[in-house]
Amino acid sequence: MIYLVRHGQTEFNHERRIQGHVDSPLTELGVRQARAVGRLLADLIREPEGWRIVSSPLGRARSTAEIVSQALGGLPVELDERLKEMSWGAHDGRLRAELEAEHPETFGRTGWAFDAATGESYEDVAARVGDWLAGLPPEPERKVIAVSHGISGRVLRGLYADLPRDLAGQQDVPQDAVFLLQHGGVGRIDCEPMA
Repeated sequence: MIYLVRHGQTEFNHERRIQGHVDSPLTELGVRQARAVGRLLADLIREPEGWRIVSSPLGRARSTAEIVSQALGGLPVELDERLKEMSWGAHDGRLRAELEAEHPETFGRTGWAFDAATGESYEDVAARVGDWLAGLPPEPERKVIAVSHGISGRVLRGLYADLPRDLAGQQDVPQDAVFLLQHGGVGRIDCEPMA
């Protein structure tokens, strides 16, 4: 069983800015989202013994993982480079509106899979998250909470459920939900609405 979480909202998310491998801190909403995810996971798991939290090392995911950890009694947070977000290379940190205006034929049509010449391709991301998946114990012993990102999380879910690339890219990327990856399928569990 894998519970997959996307980090909470960041300042860059709020500004509609590409993050990739650069970072920005969680907003107040992002902290509330991470706390809501932590409460949801505490309700779902109930007994955290034997569970692991594995996070992308990027600050926004690590901060979210630490908040989730607190809700689960302080489980240690392991960092794994393979869960990092896709790098957009020279486009990391740029506004989406700028990229849409400069590359309407590509960005507007495929958005998440835009391939900056200096960044990572879909295949690059699939190779590293696929390697992470392949290294997990078999399902009966698998008890992992993974904290990742929008694109790398889509790719991970797509690989797990054996989705074609186009369908993988169309999946939602909420910051207030948890995805359950189990028995080759993916389910979504939403947090309770926040006040």
